[in-house]
Amino acid sequence: MIRFPIGLAAVCLTMSAIAAEPFDDKFRQLDELLPTPTSIRTASGAPGHAYWQQRADYAIRATLDEGRRAITGTETITYHNNSPDTLSYLWVQLDQNIYKRDSDARMTATLPSRDAWAKARGPEDGYKFDALRAVLEKSTFDGGFKIAGVKDAGGRPLHTVINRTMMRIDLPQPLKPGAKLAFSIDWSYNINEQKVLGGRSGYEKFDEDKNDLFEIAQWFPRMAAYYDVMGWQHKQFLGTGEFTLEFGDYDVQLTVPADHIVAGTGELQNPGDVLTAGQRQRLEQARTATKPVIIVTQAEAEAKEKTRAAGTKTWHFRAKNVRDFAWASSRKFIWDAQGFKKDSTNVLAQSFYPKEGNPLWEKYSTAAVIHTIAEYNKYSLDYPYPVAISVNGPVGGMEYPMICFNGPRPTKDKKTGELTYSSRTKYGLISVVIHEVGHNYFPMIVNSDERQWTWMDEGLNSFLQYLAEQAWEEHYPQSRGEPRVIVDYMKSANQVPIMTNSESIAALGYNAYAKPTAALIVLRETILGRELFDFAFREYAQRWKFKRPTPADFFRTMEDASGTDLDWFWRGWFYTTDHVDVSVDGITEYTVGTKDPEIEKAWKKAQRDAEPISITDQRNKGTLPRRVDAHPELKDFYNEHDEFTVTNHDRNKYNEAIEELEDWEKNLLKEGKHLYLVDFSNLGGLVTPLVLEITLASGKKYIERIPAEVWRYAPKKITKLIMTDEPMVALTQDPYWETADTDVSNNSWPRKAMPSRLELYKTQHDKDNLMKEFNEKLKTKDDAEKAVTPKSE
Repeated sequence: MIRFPIGLAAVCLTMSAIAAEPFDDKFRQLDELLPTPTSIRTASGAPGHAYWQQRADYAIRATLDEGRRAITGTETITYHNNSPDTLSYLWVQLDQNIYKRDSDARMTATLPSRDAWAKARGPEDGYKFDALRAVLEKSTFDGGFKIAGVKDAGGRPLHTVINRTMMRIDLPQPLKPGAKLAFSIDWSYNINEQKVLGGRSGYEKFDEDKNDLFEIAQWFPRMAAYYDVMGWQHKQFLGTGEFTLEFGDYDVQLTVPADHIVAGTGELQNPGDVLTAGQRQRLEQARTATKPVIIVTQAEAEAKEKTRAAGTKTWHFRAKNVRDFAWASSRKFIWDAQGFKKDSTNVLAQSFYPKEGNPLWEKYSTAAVIHTIAEYNKYSLDYPYPVAISVNGPVGGMEYPMICFNGPRPTKDKKTGELTYSSRTKYGLISVVIHEVGHNYFPMIVNSDERQWTWMDEGLNSFLQYLAEQAWEEHYPQSRGEPRVIVDYMKSANQVPIMTNSESIAALGYNAYAKPTAALIVLRETILGRELFDFAFREYAQRWKFKRPTPADFFRTMEDASGTDLDWFWRGWFYTTDHVDVSVDGITEYTVGTKDPEIEKAWKKAQRDAEPISITDQRNKGTLPRRVDAHPELKDFYNEHDEFTVTNHDRNKYNEAIEELEDWEKNLLKEGKHLYLVDFSNLGGLVTPLVLEITLASGKKYIERIPAEVWRYAPKKITKLIMTDEPMVALTQDPYWETADTDVSNNSWPRKAMPSRLELYKTQHDKDNLMKEFNEKLKTKDDAEKAVTPKSE
């Protein structure tokens, strides 16, 4: 044991108690968090010379059994091992197994809270009819893949092991680098009713005309991704983390009822077998049309709703270099299309929808598809595929290569049959079409790992969606985008960083969509500026199209192409839950002393005269007799002069001092600048540029932008020198609310009162009157109808 003298021990304890907090370097580099660059993924964020990527080609034959609401299929997968590794087994995704009764998704589901279940305060947080219905249906629905066989190219069975939503295929001979392997899988499954069981696909039944509409996705066993960062990406499918897949060519033949219309990924190979001569003619006309052409009319669709054609037809599609295939089928479909051609893009934009979608869908869907491609091409890459399809059905919004499922429809009045739609429905449709078609770029082409990082597809796509919405019309109603929209979430409790695995994200919509969108808008508008940002973002899309980027590749590319160190930005916005809250704490005004006694003593006198008159002097004025007023002979030199009187000694001293100055020093004394020391506090922890609106005495206003590096050496509190030509009368930090500052009440000097409203309510008397409620007349059905039927005049 070591002994200290008592005095030394006291000193040590005192020093320990007052030791400074460890310095929190908000600008330290991300090297400690990002993976080490390699010849596969370089330090610049670009793919390296050794970059590799697996490939999987598919030939699929499938049949839709409308009566049983089931699909049976067989597929041949040709797997190309482009990696430097020898593979002794392969992993295949069985996403439909999420519908098995004992799936992880179902077994791990919990309620938000006991109160939400048993003690709800109202409809907002109460348990819903459809939620309980789904729970009951899940316990009886026979879901999941039924694998009938897995065989090699010679028809010999391959050994497999199914681990919930993943299947391992053991290879008789290891698959060496550069080799390829073909094998087949026979399978079937029952299609879920989407509005009951939810999910990203399923069927919708229409009770009025007894028809179904099928939106089919995650419908065949798909190769799991194998890549340099993760090896096999075989995280279980739990429902939130979406899909990571390999690119390949697809040859798909779909056998459906003869009167169905089918929309699918890729180009239709046999229009002569499935379309009428008139429909084929309209389809050809649509390619050069300036507005959507109706391929299958509403009258044709309504006629088919009333009958059932005998037999089946097979629709044949081919798609090149895509990572997935989805389709939709129904006799209810109306179909319109319009071509769009610009630069290297030559696409047929199409929409498929039941009559329940009109008049909204025929007016806006295909127009929104074309608008999306035109706008996204500006900021990322030219759309490379031949078709882009929007389908209306039960799925609210979900994306696949060349095709997406979108939900909004008009409302039909049950009594009058009148079709109307709200502003929210109209713009909801346009926005969801933009968003889901936009996913063709991220992640269908820029192929990020959605199972791992949701923000890399949802966040980047939501950002481009915001730009496309801005280009649709002025004052487009925004739900995500502007940094000001995210402030309540940014200061809320129980957040997780954006860099959180997909299945562990709390508040998915805010975390994976809205916050990354706001971050990129701040980066574009406030930090980099549009020119630097747009160049860097497009460079990222060009570098990684048809490849699989990671977050590090995005971060490094944005820095490399913009020429800006942004490690502080990624660290704060993506790796922490800090928020922006800058407080303007205080301002002190200085002017440069001229040394001229005539000026300086006058300035000091003016400062003294500006001080408040004491209460004593106020009350003495005019009421207290003064002796020197009654006896003037008592006055002398000091009654006429005070410390502000300029003397010849002052003038001589000034002249001597001026003679010793150089010309530039003399000029500096005459500048007449106003200097202000402004204290800022970083209360939220997230460093940010300062955007200062300065108001001068003349009423002139101007903006001064100060980079975030102003916080580099003092991340919690700084003092900034502001210099003006005339007196400053006001200063506001973040005047346009562009930095997501969570408390604008402390952003101004002088402080501004924050307007609000006081709502008054009438006092309720005699509540919970059981006697009155007991004696209330029981209403009949006729009473209810009279209450809603207006009286005729």
